[in-house]
Amino acid sequence: MNNILVTGATGFLGKYLVRQLIDKGYNVYALGRNEKAGEELSKLGAVFCKGDFTNKTECAGFFKDIDCVIHAGALSTVWGKWEDFFRINVEGTNNICELCIENNVSRIVYVSSPSIYSGRLHRFSIREDDFDENNDLNYYIKSKILAEDVIKEFHKMGLYTVIIRPRGLFGIGDTSLIPRILEANKKSGIPLFNGGENYVDITCVENVAHACILAAQKDGIDNEVFNITNGEPMKFRIILEKFLAAIGEKPKYLRLPFGLVYRISCSLENKWRKKDKPGEPPLTRYTVCTLAFSQTLDITKAKEKLGYKPVKTISEGIEDYGRYQKAQKR
Repeated sequence: MNNILVTGATGFLGKYLVRQLIDKGYNVYALGRNEKAGEELSKLGAVFCKGDFTNKTECAGFFKDIDCVIHAGALSTVWGKWEDFFRINVEGTNNICELCIENNVSRIVYVSSPSIYSGRLHRFSIREDDFDENNDLNYYIKSKILAEDVIKEFHKMGLYTVIIRPRGLFGIGDTSLIPRILEANKKSGIPLFNGGENYVDITCVENVAHACILAAQKDGIDNEVFNITNGEPMKFRIILEKFLAAIGEKPKYLRLPFGLVYRISCSLENKWRKKDKPGEPPLTRYTVCTLAFSQTLDITKAKEKLGYKPVKTISEGIEDYGRYQKAQKR
């Protein structure tokens, strides 16, 4: 297996994937829309393929002679219109799978999400088959479940498929998880429920890229699904304080009652939907549940069948992130 195509290559995870694949000697084809980021990937040695995978015709020429596709492209946000989530995450995934079949691509690795496990309860050591297929906490979750169904259907058609669900990606270049928390700390404070005693899993982005490459290489994992984390669950408050200490800031918390805040998030979501307001509500049900409840994943299967072992610890990742942020300030 020499030629690997990465979708979402100009995104956060995609860039790390491309770099690691090039370092390992693969011929990398980087599919994405951001030309500036694409130029940077080209300088590293990738072939930049400018295209939108929701347009099958536009991307058809990029799949010739490809051995494996790592499908990391997605609309990944807590809020938006269902039409957009369906078009990008479900129909887009269908396009990628069709192009794989039509071009005899031997394998697809699909980057899904453990957000499908989310709900209004504490959950520990969650296994890959332990989720509600009707989970509708937000449209992103719903679209990811449907996209996994697409992958499973194409497996029945003969496509070698592997699904990974990485939890809470963070690292240099992150535009979502940690920046949101840091911004909240600068403003009103970080919402904290039950003293931040809930346990969460997060994952260095380098480890997720490593897991994707293992999923592209390993034999005997056809039609398998793998949870991916750092395997170091921590209390939410502890993780926050480690990040803030690394960048030289002190934590500022908003200690809130879950029930009241959840009801407010429901009201805000309804208001935004009815009035079709731009942007996302200040609070969403998914965000409140993520902040309030424990969620840790069982990665035994990834260790045993995929041979996965984290290449970077959370402490190392936080230290790198802190040094980067301090350098940016200077």
